[in-house]
Amino acid sequence: MRLSRTEHVGPALGALVALLPFGALFFLSHRHVMFGPQVHFRGVGLTALAAAIAALALTIAGARRHDSRTILVGTAFSAMAALLALHGIATPGVLIGMNGVVAFTGGATLPVGAAVLALSALPALRRPRDVRPLLALQIVLLAGVLSLGVVGMLVPSAVPSVPSPGSRAAVTLLVIGLALFALLTLRAVRTFLLTRRRADLVVAVGIVWLSSALPPAMLLNFMELGWWLGHAFELAGILVVAVPVALDLRRTAQSRPLVGDVCGADLVTTEEAFLGAQVRALTLCLARKDEYTEEHTRRVALRAVQVGEELGLSGGRLRALATGALVHDIGKLSVPDAVLQKPGPLTDEEFAIIKRHPEWGEKMLVDLGFTEDVRQLVRDHHERLDGSGYPHGASGSLISFDARILAVCDVYDALISRRIYRDAWPHERAVALLRKETGTSFDVKCVAALERVLSRERVPAAAAV
Repeated sequence: MRLSRTEHVGPALGALVALLPFGALFFLSHRHVMFGPQVHFRGVGLTALAAAIAALALTIAGARRHDSRTILVGTAFSAMAALLALHGIATPGVLIGMNGVVAFTGGATLPVGAAVLALSALPALRRPRDVRPLLALQIVLLAGVLSLGVVGMLVPSAVPSVPSPGSRAAVTLLVIGLALFALLTLRAVRTFLLTRRRADLVVAVGIVWLSSALPPAMLLNFMELGWWLGHAFELAGILVVAVPVALDLRRTAQSRPLVGDVCGADLVTTEEAFLGAQVRALTLCLARKDEYTEEHTRRVALRAVQVGEELGLSGGRLRALATGALVHDIGKLSVPDAVLQKPGPLTDEEFAIIKRHPEWGEKMLVDLGFTEDVRQLVRDHHERLDGSGYPHGASGSLISFDARILAVCDVYDALISRRIYRDAWPHERAVALLRKETGTSFDVKCVAALERVLSRERVPAAAAV
């Protein structure tokens, strides 16, 4: 996993750009301004149009693909578009006089959009069979906004002018909205750390920009520059979020940064899309050398990222773990076929050759420019806590936690796999061996996490039988 200078600078630059609106608001918010109602009417109309186009595109794409996650995003943008449109139409002094609709919609737009997007955290709303209910939710939300508009335009006094700037209701909405946007930002950032796609970082920046529009909407009034800047950041945020999300739909392997459900297994199953052509080329070379070894490394990689997620590894560490696990046996490209594919026990001399494959693999990855965390996984996946492993006999704290995860998953898969010279071990026997050597050869947390992952897989399988 090679990181270019751009990939190193990208996260820091993204964080800086994301915070620019807050800096502008801090220094400029309370400057007195006097813009006419037409500026608000037309400016909000432009924002609503952008949100409407995004909502329409995302909803149509989701319906065609029977993709509930995309429809959910489209529903959020459609709700924001409808509320923004009504917010602009109700501008006092353009089509109607003073009314409560403009305050009500101004305060509701961003929290409602964030709340709908946050619903994607519920697994039930991601399943294809939930497409119709989500379309119904979109229709209900739009009907509710339309009803609010009709009542507010015909009887302006029927809609209270809430929340007033700085009121308890406004502060409550501000806190709730910021919390929801924080959740969405964390999802997008985690997705970026897994995928390292610039578009996913852009989505995270756009979400922060949307959240920056909340404080001025809830705390300031139209005679303060910050109130107007909030509208500008809202428009910018919608565009910055919507464009990469829409483009993501065209990819074979989608990131889905707003939903945040890309996992470590996705990195392994579609390694070329997420980890790059270099990793894919190495796995293909390994497959041509020895099919069993390539299949083994892929199974180990899938299991390792599952265990890593079980143990709460960060997105960046999961990405390194997926990469390292996929190429952990790449050094076997240098092992003679007569040794690697020997249909029987190895001699001491032959085993000595096999024991060099971690070093050979590390050297190959150094030449290819892979990062130290990935190279360390390749070098240390046969090391053991008590120093009985190879190639260097490292022990204890000299073996990284991620390498310990890989070691446990590597041994488990090797034991339950059938080889020419022996039958596969049953699951129970393999786990018993890992338990027996826990604390000496293997890390206790890694073995326990592997057992939890395996138990969740085996229970449904048993129920199906």
